[in-house]
Amino acid sequence: MTVSVLQFGGSNCDRDTVAALDHLGVDADLVWHDDGLPAETSGVVVPGGFSYGDYLRAGAMAARSPIMADVKEAAENGTPVLGICNGAQIGCEARLTPGAFTTNESARFQCEHVHVRVENADTPFTQAYEEGEVIELPIAHGEGRFEIDDDELDRLEDDDRVLFRYCDAEGDVTEGANPNGSKHNVAGVLGEHDHVAVLMPHPERVSLPDVGITDGQGVLQAFGR
Repeated sequence: MTVSVLQFGGSNCDRDTVAALDHLGVDADLVWHDDGLPAETSGVVVPGGFSYGDYLRAGAMAARSPIMADVKEAAENGTPVLGICNGAQIGCEARLTPGAFTTNESARFQCEHVHVRVENADTPFTQAYEEGEVIELPIAHGEGRFEIDDDELDRLEDDDRVLFRYCDAEGDVTEGANPNGSKHNVAGVLGEHDHVAVLMPHPERVSLPDVGITDGQGVLQAFGR
């Protein structure tokens, strides 16, 4: 069984993701969106990049690719699905997860390391961490601000479906620790089931030991269990 890492025109974190999964002993293959989801797929990663040049709005065109119907069906059948950065935008646009990611409050592209706090450690993507643990992950986005209506956010929080929040190094969730203006500092959320998740920071970029930080390994370990 193999994890399928999707490729759209403009994807640029696909090979990074395969390398990170390979390092963790997880078989992973690149899958071009026109080829459909292989029958032997045991997990799906929708990686970062700029699918279709972010025309219309980030993730909007890729979300309407036929392969995303395959991904939704796989998710409904219990296959783990993770959207990272542009993949998170695609996941929201495809309604795998609620809310939307839109233009940063700064109106600038931001590429930096941030801290996030694990809000729910009882999911495949976070069970390697402790609830309340602070990890360091990089961001690289211009449309990373999470937005959602207040009632839906209340439901997300009541159902413990907020995965990560931006915080400072001590774990305090503050306005100053919020790099893009995301509502309630949300950095990642779950879908209707805990095997479907999206997050804006890049765990794959801090999963290989040679980069010096391996805080992202725990997220990707979900595909090896």
